[in-house]
Amino acid sequence: MAPNATVEATGVLNEVDAETIDGGLSKDITTLKRAEKRKIKLVWRNVIAFGYLHLAAVYGLWLLLTSARLYTVAFAFILYVVSGLGITAGAHRLWAHRSYKAKLPLRIILAVFNTIAFQDCAMHWARDHRVHHKYSETDADPHNATRGFFFSHIGWLLCRKHPEVIAKGRQLDIADLQADPVLRFQKKYYMLLMPLACFILPTVTPVYFWGETWTNAWFVATLFRWTFILNATWLVNSAAHKWGDRPYDKTINPSENKTVASFAFGEGWHNYHHVFPWDYKTAELGNYRMNMTTAFIDFFSYIGWAYDLKTVSNEIIEKRVKRTGDGSHNTWGWGDKDQDKDEIAHAKIINRKEE
Repeated sequence: MAPNATVEATGVLNEVDAETIDGGLSKDITTLKRAEKRKIKLVWRNVIAFGYLHLAAVYGLWLLLTSARLYTVAFAFILYVVSGLGITAGAHRLWAHRSYKAKLPLRIILAVFNTIAFQDCAMHWARDHRVHHKYSETDADPHNATRGFFFSHIGWLLCRKHPEVIAKGRQLDIADLQADPVLRFQKKYYMLLMPLACFILPTVTPVYFWGETWTNAWFVATLFRWTFILNATWLVNSAAHKWGDRPYDKTINPSENKTVASFAFGEGWHNYHHVFPWDYKTAELGNYRMNMTTAFIDFFSYIGWAYDLKTVSNEIIEKRVKRTGDGSHNTWGWGDKDQDKDEIAHAKIINRKEE
């Protein structure tokens, strides 16, 4: 272990039991050491690749505004939406947090969407995200926000992982992920499926079906679209850990950020999410305002493909707001071995089905 590195769990439902009925901690965690000073070792392959990607995306934006066909722009937007849902409804809310369950057809759809997104296979994404929640903003957090905005946004992908990230990731139980045949299939064939779904088909389709130029297809439908959804996702790690209100827990950095929520399909209500990570809505919203992912899940719940949707009762939310909120009013996943039993008892499960 690196000298002075922090390995303590910093939130509810991590390595220690929740200590209050509203799913919180009774002790003050704000004094914990958050980031060890260390020399960062750059991965130059990633630096060059992401450098090219963002330059290409700027050129793609110019082409989008000046020469790309309307069909191409619409196609890029559709890919942005489906790939975003592959992250938010799939890798995040379904597989990382188990906040709802999905039948096989929906899991296949989400795996396809997730492959288009190209943010690593869903099994690895969910594993890393669970580590992020269990060790939020410590050296074991893959994108530790206490290292600054740039690091938590993209810098963590440009350098070697902190040893604690690797160590804690290996200790994490992901048996549920490994038991899913859809995730196993995606992981096994990812390096064949991902280039096809993220790069080849998005480039070939506009050229073949509506006569778009290869240049516009590559830089608009593929590279600009992919760069945009990457940055929308990264903003959850960076901006939503820095700017916004903290109505549910003022002692943590994750915040309620409307701008991030609008671009990331509802993932910007981050103070709520870090307090109640097993809520399938990731927010306390009474409608679908800036939370397209919840609408998507509710639709599939209506047709029976999504079920056991878990959300937080008003009573639990009120207790937490009064106890730890910042006055602006609001665990990593359902079924975690450390989850508070009162929290489970008071949760509402929509469209429950017996298995």
